[in-house]
Amino acid sequence: MKAHLDHLEELILLEGVEGGKRAIKILKEMGNLLSGNGGPSPLVTTKWDGAPAIVCGTDPADGQFFVGTKSVFAVTAPKICKTQSDIQSMYDGVLANKLSDALTFLKNAKIKGVLQGDLMFTSDKVNKTIKGKSYITFRPNTITYAADPKSKLGQDITRAKLGIVFHTKYTGQKLINQIIHQPDGSTREVGMKKSYNVNKGDYTETSQTWIQTAEYKDVSGAATFSKQELNKYNQAIKRAEGSLAKAGSILNQIQSGKKTLQIDTELLKFFNQYVKKGSSIPFVAVVYTDFMKHMGQEYDKVISKNKTLKAQADKAVKFKDAINFIEKNKRQFLDMFHSYKDIQLAKMMLVNKMKNISSLKLFVDMGNGDYKATTPEGFVCISEGQAVKLVDRLEFSKLNFTVPKQW
Repeated sequence: MKAHLDHLEELILLEGVEGGKRAIKILKEMGNLLSGNGGPSPLVTTKWDGAPAIVCGTDPADGQFFVGTKSVFAVTAPKICKTQSDIQSMYDGVLANKLSDALTFLKNAKIKGVLQGDLMFTSDKVNKTIKGKSYITFRPNTITYAADPKSKLGQDITRAKLGIVFHTKYTGQKLINQIIHQPDGSTREVGMKKSYNVNKGDYTETSQTWIQTAEYKDVSGAATFSKQELNKYNQAIKRAEGSLAKAGSILNQIQSGKKTLQIDTELLKFFNQYVKKGSSIPFVAVVYTDFMKHMGQEYDKVISKNKTLKAQADKAVKFKDAINFIEKNKRQFLDMFHSYKDIQLAKMMLVNKMKNISSLKLFVDMGNGDYKATTPEGFVCISEGQAVKLVDRLEFSKLNFTVPKQW
């Protein structure tokens, strides 16, 4: 089961031509969702900035309730905690305390099967005054969530001993993943099947728990595209689709499976540098030049670490081959960059519209009592059983790099 979710715009770098087609398809389906005009649309969940990830439910092997992290699915030495002594023997520190609370308070939630969620709070809720207003708050990771303590939502949070947002459901006969050895010598991993359609029937909220599902719902219509916004959105998709067609097979030719110093691997690292700097992607001609410089810098690092002339020469030849390949296919690389930018642009139109919907106030603690108002981290789009992230990377990925964690 793949735990990591990819960013929508990265699909063209990770999956080539098919990844590009999948990204365009998702954008079109999301357009249907936000236009209100009907048509095929995906399941969308809101990304909550919780931690740690909690997996809990009934172990199909013995019918006992358990809690744990994603390591419950480990092929070797899975950590499945059914008693408090299990937790103390497998974990320590703050994580052990949080799992202990999860075992205590979720045991009576009548969870059907196995669910995964983001832990939002246990005993770490705090009453704070932010921008002159009183809130009941919790900060599981980077974002501080806040509610009016006099509201129904605030009262529910105040009384609860544990808060969690469930986003993933698992079904199957074996909790632990297994490696199956095929007759041809290959292997495949089998385990529980994952789905994202968690609903309120999968658990029972108790007096001691505040439990939410992550499914995105716009009951107010605040996240519906206007006619003008939809036209602008569709134009961005059309540009991205045209650039993908022009880039052609180059998207497949650069696929290496994330091997070190290969073009696809370095493109992912290269674009992530813009995120870390909090910078928008510049004109594609600048992107092209900067990427060539990036390749040179990355090869220089490796060459300088090689102690023999032969090893240095081998890396120098590979660098020359990579640069020659990029220069030979410059037009296609420029089209690839155009498509990446337009997919990202369309994605941000979605995110900026959808993040208007939140039942809680969200802030980022910048230090010294200074709180900056923010919005949900982003969303997860599930289309044909495959999930991708829709995140404002300049905002939240940068915050994840710069805002200190509490534990």
